Amino acid sequence: MAADPLLELRDIRKSFGSVVAVNNASFNLVQGEIHVLAGENGAGKSTLVNIIAGIVRPDSGEILLRGKRVEMQGPLDAMRHGIAFVHQEIAMCPDVSVMENIMMPRINAESGFWMNYKGTRKKAVEALHLLADIDPDMETRKLSISQQQLVEIARALTQECDILILDEPTAALTQNETDTLFHIMNQLKAKGIGIIYISHRMSEIFAHCDRITVLRDGTYISTDRISDVTPDDVIRKLIGAEVGALYPPKARKNDSGSAEIMSVRGLSDGDRVRDVSFSVQRGRIHGLSGLIGSGRTETLECIAGLRPTRAGETLVGGESFHPRKYRDAINKGIVYLSENRKSDGVFLDLPIMQNIPAMDLLAVSRFAGQFLSHRKESELANDLGKVLNLKRASITDDVSNLSGGNQQKVAIAKLLAVVPKILLLDEPTRGIDISAKSEIHHLLRRLADEGIGVVVVSSEISEITGICDDVTVLSEGSSAGTLKDAGVTEEAIIQLAAVSVKKNASLAKADAL
Repeated sequence: MAADPLLELRDIRKSFGSVVAVNNASFNLVQGEIHVLAGENGAGKSTLVNIIAGIVRPDSGEILLRGKRVEMQGPLDAMRHGIAFVHQEIAMCPDVSVMENIMMPRINAESGFWMNYKGTRKKAVEALHLLADIDPDMETRKLSISQQQLVEIARALTQECDILILDEPTAALTQNETDTLFHIMNQLKAKGIGIIYISHRMSEIFAHCDRITVLRDGTYISTDRISDVTPDDVIRKLIGAEVGALYPPKARKNDSGSAEIMSVRGLSDGDRVRDVSFSVQRGRIHGLSGLIGSGRTETLECIAGLRPTRAGETLVGGESFHPRKYRDAINKGIVYLSENRKSDGVFLDLPIMQNIPAMDLLAVSRFAGQFLSHRKESELANDLGKVLNLKRASITDDVSNLSGGNQQKVAIAKLLAVVPKILLLDEPTRGIDISAKSEIHHLLRRLADEGIGVVVVSSEISEITGICDDVTVLSEGSSAGTLKDAGVTEEAIIQLAAVSVKKNASLAKADAL
């Protein structure tokens, strides 16, 4: 590493009204390193990187680039200083092509009358193909969440930056996509680019990063080389206390068999879901795991009536159930949490008290649904807010003003407001901090203990093994097997998924012959 900082922040302070977001915080980045900026939600990470990126002006303190003091006049000014920022929240124009989205920053930065369209497109296509096989002329709205995130990263790569800020870039990515991203990050690091990396995933931090700076409550806590600390050391600094139990105790070993809440038999949509079977038992959390393209999300969508099925059935309370739309599932007591809370989980521009009862307005209405009762809305929001330990100033706050973890709690509260029998949860802790994750894990265990069926899909195998009592591994849309109790281990899940993939490949080869 170079001795002289590429970027240095000294005694940065920023307040929003009476709230001090960053209090005399310092940070430095040198060439050719991946430097983690870590902290719980509300610790000041976002404010600090927004200051670096010119989005927010600090109240006091200094920013130095290559030893010279600078004042960022805005995002475009930061980009001209060689700073590129990939935000956690995807921000693209859905109605234009992938290529046009990637090119936008370069177009905005052009000072001349004419633009080298051909050369700019070439750079955009090259950056995109480093990350994924995505058609640059495809309309952006047709991309999956993970593909949109890769397009965001490709856009940053075209900016020929010296400093790259990545805010939770892998939260929506598969493992293969994550591996590709880190390969590219290491190539950029070798070229001398400094990377500021924000992530809550300890496995990624300790596998790929060089240094880590911890913020807590807007205050600088420490900077350490990754090789000098352990994950437990970092967690203690993050939360200001001993690590404790991040996962709740699991259910007791199921020897006699608990009552079956839901059974899925031979479910198929004729495309991504081909033959999925599993059962959810009372008092136990059931996980769905598998490699990329295994059909986890699509299986939940079939059960919830969000994707049409061609074969198989779902039994709830022993009765066969074939939903044609999501409302059918809700009426049956089945609710679904999307992996994309921003577009499908919450109404960002509405208050908390209007979000939580949104799936059952009759419950908070008067005169047979003719008028909404603000008193009932308020009572419901306050009651579920206490259950989920929702941190907010007021239930009249817009959800957009909450941290990611608290937005996720609002999304879950919406589901609980209809008093469901079965929860289908797709990536329930994606992109939220350690404390919020632990709270949600403990909540799911309480709900399972109360007799609610809980099905969890997660890309983090450690989360699946940490909270699930039973795990069904999917492979190419089919059930590869189910693990129970002590058999739920990372090694067993990976082995079952890998063996099934090899088996399917062998069968495909035999069919071809």
